[in-house]
This record gives sequence, structure tokens and C-alpha cells, in this order.
Amino acid sequence: MNPQLRRAILDFGPLLLFFAAYKMSGLYAATATVMVAAVVAVAVGYRFDRKIHPVPLATAVIVLVFGGLTLYLNDVTFIKMKPTMIYALFGAALLGGLYFDRPLAKYVLGAAVTLDDAAWRVLTRRFGLFFFGMSFLNELIWRNFSNDIWVDYHVFGATALTVLFSLSQLPFLLKHQIEIPD
Repeated sequence: MNPQLRRAILDFGPLLLFFAAYKMSGLYAATATVMVAAVVAVAVGYRFDRKIHPVPLATAVIVLVFGGLTLYLNDVTFIKMKPTMIYALFGAALLGGLYFDRPLAKYVLGAAVTLDDAAWRVLTRRFGLFFFGMSFLNELIWRNFSNDIWVDYHVFGATALTVLFSLSQLPFLLKHQIEIPD
């Protein structure tokens, strides 16, 4: 299987299983499903790549903590807060890395594009602020709308916003990309 396709399945599979379980059996079943799927995704990723990828691992840990609280306390508030925590963690990691002069976007995207250090800092800042915005938006939606609307937003809206934001960075990437001679 193509490694990029496998990575996409491992990244989005748990989210799609969450959605399917929610539609069939509700938020508690969806929570249990995404907990199992997140652990399986990390294990399968390790099986094929022989390394644990930090983003799926951090996501799995947060899913297990907030999903566990949801199921144990029988309170869906915790699973709804999970994306808030993940986005805030990513935003804090990215902006915190800049404080220590480590543009962490370079470690995530560095294999796909070559930029100078100043451009990596700009891109890291943009993504850090984007993730904080997504954290705020998740809070706004789960606190003010129904479970159905929140689940639809979480699965489709947040994914679409992330893709659109990433695509909006293409002109910047193309402008600042360093061409490596063959």
C-alpha cells in the first residue's frame, strides 16, 4: 500500500469510525470506538514505519484520557473538549517551539518542502495561531449547538477548515521554497 494513503487512512480512519459509530449508536459508542481506533492507528503506524509518529501518539493519549473520562463519568462534555485540548496542545507546541527558536513545522513538513529558517518561523506561527483559533471554535460550537451539529462540525467542518487553511499557505510556500539543485 502507498505510504501516503496508509498515513491518510491512519489519520482519518478513527475520525470516520467515530462518525459512523455516532450515527449508529450515539456519542458514548462513538467515544469507545475512537479510543480503540486511535490506539490501533498508532500500533499499525509503528508496525509499518518502525517508529511512533508524535502527532497520532499525542492524539491517542488525549483521546484515551478524555474518552475515558467521558465513559467513566458518563458525561459527554469530556469528549467534546478533546478537540479543544488537541488543538491547544498543537498551537502551544508550535508557538512554544518558536520561543526556543525551533520552528516545529519544519519537522512535520520538512520532507515535503525546503524553506529558509525565516519562512519556517512564519509558517510555524501561522499554524500555531490557526490551531488556537480551531480550539476556540470547537469550544464555541460544542457549548452552543446540539450533539449532531458538533459531531458534523468535528468530523467534516474542522477537517475542511484545516485543509483550506493548509491550501491557503501554498502561495507562501511556493514563494519561499528553496530549489535544491540536482
